[in-house]
Amino acid sequence: MDKKFLYTVLVPLTLLLWGTEYTLVGTIDVELIPEAWQVVIRMVFAAIFMAIFVIAKGGKLPPFKDKSWLWYGLMGFIGMTIPFYFIAKGFNDNLDSGLISILIGITPLFTILLAHLFVKTEPLTPIKLLGFIIGFIGVIYLFVPEKPGQLLSENWQAQALIILAAFGYAATSILGKRAPDQPASVGATLMLIGGAISALIGAFLIAGSDIPTTFPPVKTAAALVALTLGATFLGNLLYLRLLQISGPSLVAKINYIVPVIALVSGRIFLEEEFKDKYFIALAIILIGLVIARRGETP
Repeated sequence: MDKKFLYTVLVPLTLLLWGTEYTLVGTIDVELIPEAWQVVIRMVFAAIFMAIFVIAKGGKLPPFKDKSWLWYGLMGFIGMTIPFYFIAKGFNDNLDSGLISILIGITPLFTILLAHLFVKTEPLTPIKLLGFIIGFIGVIYLFVPEKPGQLLSENWQAQALIILAAFGYAATSILGKRAPDQPASVGATLMLIGGAISALIGAFLIAGSDIPTTFPPVKTAAALVALTLGATFLGNLLYLRLLQISGPSLVAKINYIVPVIALVSGRIFLEEEFKDKYFIALAIILIGLVIARRGETP
């Protein structure tokens, strides 16, 4: 593929989808559509679109007895259903989209730690460990209270849930290394189908009595459509395509910029406040990520 098209179209579009995802979640009224049902809508329709895409391209899904369904279904649960729910919950607990994106940005640090434990070819080198420690200092700084006399920052519990979401993303990438080989688009379809099933079960358990029964306002409906077609469906396709074209290094670089896009998007569309604390924490985390990547085996 032409590099000009890659850097003028695919990369900016990926940045736009990933960077505005948190802003879109923040525009959805949880009184109309509870967090659990937001996840169901995203996952079910994205799974349908992805399955249609695979079949239209001539691909085939494996038979149900294939163990790929179990592996990729688990990845969909850990890497989509749970994180999507925690992110939506974070907004309901008054976290800013910028803060959420910064906390999600530590995913590569968790990946480095988990890879050391479960991937023999990716040991935790001293440089990687230094990067992890520095990056986590940035995370800890976000929990420092802004008002004297407080032990932790306000809404620290919601922040902790976002960190768990980041851990889920990291765990999914490790599971992906061990999962049965499948074409990228087929694997993504299995993940979305597995995530949709787990999201439906979770929604009935968590918010079964709050099933949406009326069509939401245009603003909320538009946000859900954009999340489903954009970040969940098209975002996954672009992610897989970028991995095929340039490998994980380019995706890692994109992840460095996503929190900045999210901060700007939250400021423009949600009128969120720019806080010095966010920029300081983001800078520390990015320094940790850069150092950790320096320690990776070429």
